Amino acid sequence: MNRTAFVTGANKGIGFEIARQLGEAGWKVLLGARSVERGEAAASELRNEGLNAEFVQIDMTNQESIEQAAGSIQANYADLKLLINNAGMPGAFSSSFSATRETDLRNAFEVNFFGTFRLNQQLFPLIQKNEGTIVNVSTDMASLHFMQSSAYALNAFDYNASKTSNNAMTVAMAIECKDSNAQVFAVTPGFTKTDLNGNAEGGKSKADGAAIIVGYATDGKRHNGEFLDVNGVYAW
Repeated sequence: MNRTAFVTGANKGIGFEIARQLGEAGWKVLLGARSVERGEAAASELRNEGLNAEFVQIDMTNQESIEQAAGSIQANYADLKLLINNAGMPGAFSSSFSATRETDLRNAFEVNFFGTFRLNQQLFPLIQKNEGTIVNVSTDMASLHFMQSSAYALNAFDYNASKTSNNAMTVAMAIECKDSNAQVFAVTPGFTKTDLNGNAEGGKSKADGAAIIVGYATDGKRHNGEFLDVNGVYAW
């Protein structure tokens, strides 16, 4: 049986490592990226490693692009079993609520929430039909519990709020899956060195962060409606 996965933001970073690890596990992987040049190069690199990878162009800030990508997948990859919404952007990664600019807040929401919302709405019916899985990649800082209780929380309101809203979307989608074999859940890889945080020191490698996401996405267990980190269920 064919297993096809679509990973957004897959031309670099955690997304590329997710695609590589899924390919190594025998999945056909569709790499979603805005840049045709970078997306094709990433897919080509995986094919050169002997993996089954193809590029799908998608701009998460553009509704028409999202609809075209979803339409192409529905027409050409009707066996889609896994969608990993990895694409994201930090806004300005503001230092506080007071320092947040509305422009940066809107930019963060455009990709992290609205773009993901549009893609989920387009592909949710196919995933449900195929009894598949949607993983919305999240962050520790989307957790209101973490933000209130941790001494090390970064109060980047633009980025954090967009991801908290994404968590709310995860719960809403999971409610619609509760009586089916399809599932939707969120995973935070934890502090990982990526371009989003300037590859800050102290974080885990991209491959290690991706392994947490891929592990939950492919373990065959029921995680519908959960928020997960490396240790298991994480507080919303």
